Amino acid sequence: MSSKQYKEIFKKYENDVVTFTQELVRIKSYSDNEAHIAKCVKKKMKKLNYDEVFIDNIGNIVGKIGSSGKIIHFDSHMDTVEVNDEMDWILPPFSAEIKDGRIYGRGSVDMKSALAASVYAAAIAKELGLTKNRTIYVTGSVCEEFCDGESIKMLYEDHDLRPDFVVICEPSDNIITLGHKGKAQVLITTHGVSAHGSAPEKGINAVYEMAEIITRVDDLNKKLMASSDPHGTVVLSDISCISASLNAVPSECSIYLDRRMALGETEEDIKKEMNSLIAGKNASWKIGTLRRTSWTGKDFIYEPLHEPWKIEMEHPLVTACISAYKEAFGYKPKEYDFWDFGTNAVTPVSMGIPTIGFGPGEYKLAHMLNENCEIIKIKDACIFYTYLIEKLN
Repeated sequence: MSSKQYKEIFKKYENDVVTFTQELVRIKSYSDNEAHIAKCVKKKMKKLNYDEVFIDNIGNIVGKIGSSGKIIHFDSHMDTVEVNDEMDWILPPFSAEIKDGRIYGRGSVDMKSALAASVYAAAIAKELGLTKNRTIYVTGSVCEEFCDGESIKMLYEDHDLRPDFVVICEPSDNIITLGHKGKAQVLITTHGVSAHGSAPEKGINAVYEMAEIITRVDDLNKKLMASSDPHGTVVLSDISCISASLNAVPSECSIYLDRRMALGETEEDIKKEMNSLIAGKNASWKIGTLRRTSWTGKDFIYEPLHEPWKIEMEHPLVTACISAYKEAFGYKPKEYDFWDFGTNAVTPVSMGIPTIGFGPGEYKLAHMLNENCEIIKIKDACIFYTYLIEKLN
């Protein structure tokens, strides 16, 4: 098929991609409440003539085109963080209004624009005849904001699915992204002895026991930040205590740490750090296991410990992306990126599946007041995904 024919088909669908993005942004889809958006995407996939469309046990929407050759999986999560500052937005966060060539709203960057682009890209590839010797999966996954990779891990397990290539469509401002930092979420608990507030000397205050540990956490982050780039980070993201009453000495105090790991850092490094943080204190630590229930009622457990990863520049998936980029935009990539946040990539990477990132939107706008995505980047992402399907075989 000629380049002119490609352009004609892209032109045919480009406004639909934008309209669909707006439709998705208007749907409030906080984590574990993605039913409405999943059903919306399902309806769109059927309208676009996907070969198979279903919602799996945990609530992911799954679209499939083709049944032979290499399996290519495009994943975008449907859930978003909550909006707690609605009155401060310049445009209503669920209006999906367009201003200065950008769609505004919660999820416009993270990551409903990418979901719309990938849904249409697979359908366009089918119309172009690019899926005859390929199998394309497009997913809208659930609860990514809390549990990186867990929803697609369950999809793979339940359906005995192992893709040959995975594209994580998280926002990268349409820059090919080669990997991301690792993550360890850790719960540290100090143990004290309860006593009446009128006689604190008879107890051991678990909060006071935690105080020095908190200082050590701050010192550790300063040390990490001062090391050469790329570097890891650690932040105390939650604190709580257990006390018999407001008139009692707390018997237990807990803090939750979010530790981001740079390339080269390992699980063993984290263990040593945590042991050092609690040294000399009546304290213990463990990975901060999360338990969630999806919108379908499926319970799942997430262990937030993932090492960093990066795909090699010489890998066939990278070279295919470079070729697709040149076809889509007329020139080779000028730069590549490496995310400093976690994504669903942790599942395919742990399985040894070649994985890469690419998606519309500036990721620094994710979760932010006035989150917005440039419309041209949504259209361009759709074009890139289509060409990438052609290049992977």
